[in-house]
Amino acid sequence: MKRQVVITAILVCAMAGGGCVGKSKYMQAVAETEEAKAELEKTQTLKAALEQQVKGLKDQNEKLTATTELASSEQQRIRDSRDKERASIEGDVKDLQQKVRDLAAQHRKIRREYEDVLKQNQALRATVARYKKEFKDRQRVIEPASPSESSRPPAAAVRPSPQPPSPTGGPDAQTELQPTMVPVPAAPSQPGLSLVNINTASANDMVLFLGLTKEVAERVATNRPYRLKGELVAKDVLPKATFDVIKDRITVSP
Repeated sequence: MKRQVVITAILVCAMAGGGCVGKSKYMQAVAETEEAKAELEKTQTLKAALEQQVKGLKDQNEKLTATTELASSEQQRIRDSRDKERASIEGDVKDLQQKVRDLAAQHRKIRREYEDVLKQNQALRATVARYKKEFKDRQRVIEPASPSESSRPPAAAVRPSPQPPSPTGGPDAQTELQPTMVPVPAAPSQPGLSLVNINTASANDMVLFLGLTKEVAERVATNRPYRLKGELVAKDVLPKATFDVIKDRITVSP
C-alpha cells in the first residue's frame, strides 16, 4: 500500500509539475504499480481462499459440534437406560432371593411336617401291632371250653358222700374213707372292650389305651370338651389317619 501511495504521488507530481519527473521514473512507477496490482490481486485471491477455508472449517466445526452433542445425548440416553436396567435387575435379584428364602422356609416346614407324620405313622404301626397282639390274646382267652370240661360240675357241687362210722371209731380211719376234692375250672366270662371317654380320660390313659403319643394326648386334653368325636379332626387336634384308627375305641358321652 505504501508503494502504491508513492507511485500515485509521483504521478501527481508529474502531472502538476509538468515534467518534474523523468520518463524512466514514470515507467518504473508504472511497473511498480502493475506489480502492486498483481500482488493485490494475488492477495485478494489468497484472502478469498482463506475465507473459503475458514468457512469450511466453520461448517466442519458446526457439524462436529452437532455430532458431539448427538453423541453426548446418545451417551446420556445409554447411561440412563443402563441405570434403569440395572435397577430393574437388582429388583429382580432381590425378588428371587426372597423367593429362595421363602422356598427354603417352606421346605423346612414341609420337612418337619413329614418327620412328624413319619413319627405318627410309626407310632400308629406300633399301636396297631400291639392291638393285634392283644386281640389275638383275647381271642385265645374267650375261646369256649372243651365239652369234656364244660360238662363237669363246678367244684362247689362235689360233695363227699356220707361214710359209715369206723368200726374202730378212730379219727384216722374216718379220714382215710373221705373222697378227695378235685377242683373243676369254671368257664371264663367274655370281657367287653371299654371305650375311652376323651372328655374325662387322662393323658396317660389315652397313651396307654389308645396308643397316642404324650404330646398328642395332652393336645386332646387341652382342647376339651368335645360334643362329637369328629371334632378331633375339625379342631385340628388329630390327623384324619390317626382319628380313623381310634374312632371306634373312643366316646364323648358321659
